[in-house]
Amino acid sequence: MAPVEVSVCANEAEVVSMLCKLIETKANECLKRNSVFRVGLSGGSLIKFLVKGLPGIKSSWAQWRLFFCDERLVPFDHEESTYGAYLRNLVPSLPLDPDQFVRVDPSLKAPEAARDYALKLEKEFDVSPPSLPRFDLLLLGFGEDGHTCSLFPGHPLLKEEKLWVAGIQDSPKPPPCRVTLTLPVLNNAKNVVFVTLGEGKAEAIKDVLEGTSKTPVLPAAMVSLMEGELRWIVDKEAAKLLL
Repeated sequence: MAPVEVSVCANEAEVVSMLCKLIETKANECLKRNSVFRVGLSGGSLIKFLVKGLPGIKSSWAQWRLFFCDERLVPFDHEESTYGAYLRNLVPSLPLDPDQFVRVDPSLKAPEAARDYALKLEKEFDVSPPSLPRFDLLLLGFGEDGHTCSLFPGHPLLKEEKLWVAGIQDSPKPPPCRVTLTLPVLNNAKNVVFVTLGEGKAEAIKDVLEGTSKTPVLPAAMVSLMEGELRWIVDKEAAKLLL
């Protein structure tokens, strides 16, 4: 099982700098060996961090393929669309083409959208079940309740072992209809980075990293790589309860 590395930063600017330098390193290491760098994106504050930091790094952008760790099933022009947010905010500042993004189809209902996205992953990674796709890097967010992607505490999807991608129609966080990568895919990645800030996350981070929770294991704590690198980049407020 891969060890967990925790980096505590003084503030948001330091988090952004460390995150984007790490992305630059992983991308360029990958592209020395392979023709494509496959990275999974999350929504929320991560979008802001990447918009601030990625334009300052150097990489062979045309060789990037960008995926989504989860997506809300709303139109791309909706404020809750993760792809829409990247299209509006990141693409104009980088030499990325929208076709480099492997998108979830929001016109489909959750189960169909999940199957459609899984088929896209089969094509992109040239593997099929029971094998798993192996991302070069997954960038994950983290909620105060310990959720990551659209995997929420106590939800049945935490027990999913066969599907690469699952639909969820009862998300406790709106909008209710979403598509998410499942834990087997997350745990098969080469590199996973959690990025989060703020005192409001401190208790959940302590639960995840120190195993202090008396309740069922939080979803983020279930991200545990057999091989690869698992890292957390947090600010000092989020880390204030860590030993």
